[in-house]
Amino acid sequence: MLEHFCECYSDLSGLILCPVLGSITPLFIPNSRIRPIRLIGLCASLITFLYPPVLRIQFDPSTAKSQFVESLRWLPYENINFDLGIDGISLFFVILTTFLIPICISVGWSGMRSYGKEYITASLIREFLMIAVFRILDPLLFYVFPESVPIPMFIIIGVWGSRQRKIKAAYQFFLYTLLGSVFMLLAILLILFQTGTTDLQILLTTEFSERRQIFLWIAFFASFAVKVPMVPVHIWLPEAHVEAPTAGSVILAGILLKLGTYGFLRFSIPMFPEATLCFTPFIYTLSAIAIIYTSLTTLRQIDLKKIIAYSSVAHMNLVTIGMFSLNIQGIGGSILLMLSHGLVSSALFLCVGVLYDRHKTRLVRYYGGLVSTMPNFSTIFLFLTLANMSLPGTSSFIGEFLILVGAFQRNSLVATLAALGMILGAAYSLWLYNRVVSGNLKPSFLHKFSDPNGREVSIFIPFLVGVVRMGVHPKVFPDRMHTSVSNLVQHGKFN
Repeated sequence: MLEHFCECYSDLSGLILCPVLGSITPLFIPNSRIRPIRLIGLCASLITFLYPPVLRIQFDPSTAKSQFVESLRWLPYENINFDLGIDGISLFFVILTTFLIPICISVGWSGMRSYGKEYITASLIREFLMIAVFRILDPLLFYVFPESVPIPMFIIIGVWGSRQRKIKAAYQFFLYTLLGSVFMLLAILLILFQTGTTDLQILLTTEFSERRQIFLWIAFFASFAVKVPMVPVHIWLPEAHVEAPTAGSVILAGILLKLGTYGFLRFSIPMFPEATLCFTPFIYTLSAIAIIYTSLTTLRQIDLKKIIAYSSVAHMNLVTIGMFSLNIQGIGGSILLMLSHGLVSSALFLCVGVLYDRHKTRLVRYYGGLVSTMPNFSTIFLFLTLANMSLPGTSSFIGEFLILVGAFQRNSLVATLAALGMILGAAYSLWLYNRVVSGNLKPSFLHKFSDPNGREVSIFIPFLVGVVRMGVHPKVFPDRMHTSVSNLVQHGKFN
């Protein structure tokens, strides 16, 4: 029976078509019938989520080649095809995307009373675009789809954002990501004119001159660095998080921040290996500065969302250190940390959303003593805080450990600075938990105290299970990605 089920779902076009159809259907339903609209959106996202278990069952971890490949002639005169596939690097990012979208729809279940069908449509279009990003095997289309993702995100921040500055934050987010990618588009056009194709499999066998590699690498870096984000082009992220609704922050932290680092892994490192080696000290310098700077900046923040946003910048720059260690341990650890960050950071934003729904403020100084009035929330928040600190047994530990091992093999000083950043991470995590949960209540500011209800607890449970699963038994993740990561390292001759 299982084999029959796998055969029925072996055509992974449904992985993309399902959210597309789900986004179109609500447009034909009147706004007054908000419940059917929500149910259609939730069902479409849950059906899409059924595909990843089949992917994992059918996925062959012994080969580095792309699997479940589908090809559509898009611009035949220019030799540009719509090629889709999945390998050990992209597999878990697709799973993470399909996991988070139903969560985002559930989070906005009661809050999105206005423009309900537009919210569902924007969420499912965003899912379609992000799944396509992780399956694309063509640099030109990789430019098209990641640059399309900010459009629904721009709408979500601008329409359902929480403050008066939401329009400014939406424009800042959109323009930062768009302007950085213009250079990448020019580089892709140069590649097309030189090679006559943008097929990734062909480009991986094409040898560019060292001078040309450096130029192309810088152009790709301009796009990916903004999306990570790396210092000094990180300013858009805290503002976008503060103004975005809870569901927007979840998907921004969980998936959108991975587009830049995934771009490095998929294109910059394998296509331009000589330039990658040339710029590795530059990446190390920027990343180390970012980790220390943003960790210290986090200690100064007074907004709960900004604290988690700056923490995300520090974690993602630790990921770049692991990637540019250019060895199996560093790259494998960076992928694991990205997946863990997608769970932990998203869940922390959900915690902030729970507090904001009740007290209508995110300022730290108004909170304190919640352990006596919200004990269940305090327990969940403690567990996620420990996971954010990379406590052994949680999902972040194995990823950060492998990153430090990989970085130490390349540069012991960089590994030491990264470890210092982790210590600072523990400092601001404990400081935040102590300020919010411990101490005395402040009834002059906070009036409505209630623990998470059944719907909110049911949303937290998958995150808690995922964090423990990755921390206690992480073997399934390296097993699936090891061959692809090894092939990446061998292809660039980095050993």
